[in-house]
Amino acid sequence: MLTSTPPEAPATGSQPLPCHCEAAAYPLHDIRAIPLGSHNAASPRLALRWLRERTRHITDQLDAAYAQPGLHWLTDEPEHERALAYLTAGTGYQLTLYDDTTRYVLAAYPTGATA
Repeated sequence: MLTSTPPEAPATGSQPLPCHCEAAAYPLHDIRAIPLGSHNAASPRLALRWLRERTRHITDQLDAAYAQPGLHWLTDEPEHERALAYLTAGTGYQLTLYDDTTRYVLAAYPTGATA
């Protein structure tokens, strides 16, 4: 499942916005997340690169049927451009993958914004 919110306003200035990226696993019936990594990226493009790398790591460990949505996302260039547009405009972007027992959430958001 892919979730995001539309960008509200274009970014001002010519400097790219730094972004914070996070990946976490949320086991079924557990109230706490298991951190799978975080990264401070200097630009939206580097944040998108980090999201791709972490998505690849997660899909490599999922059964084939559950990996399909993530594998599709990895090759979906229009969606990558959409994610980049959100981040550049100052809006967060989130990708959610599932298996039988766990929800995996990968998110990036401009520094200072909330996820």
